[in-house]
Amino acid sequence: MAHYVLLANFTDQGVKAVKDTVKRAEAFRQMAEKSGVTVQALFWTLGQYDVVVVAEAPDDNTATALSLSVASLGNVHTQTLKAFDAEEMKKILTKMV
Repeated sequence: MAHYVLLANFTDQGVKAVKDTVKRAEAFRQMAEKSGVTVQALFWTLGQYDVVVVAEAPDDNTATALSLSVASLGNVHTQTLKAFDAEEMKKILTKMV
C-alpha cells in the first residue's frame, strides 16, 4: 500500500458548519474505508492547513478519487501528497544516476 498525506482547508461552507467537523471527519473515515483507503491519522491543525490526514491507499487513482470525493462535498479544498517511507526511499535512491 502506498502512503499519502492529504492537506485540507475549510471552504466558506465548511467554516459556517465547523461545529460538525468531527462528524464530517467520521463520515470521511467511512468514505475512505469504503473506497479501500486506510486512514492512519487525522488531525486538525494550526497554520497553513486546517486538517491533515495520513492514509494508505492501494494506488494513486484510489487516493485521488477519495480526495475528489471529499472535496466535491464542498466543505474543504484538498491537496494530496504521495509519501515514501525509509525503505521506499532507499529503493528510489538506488535508481539515481
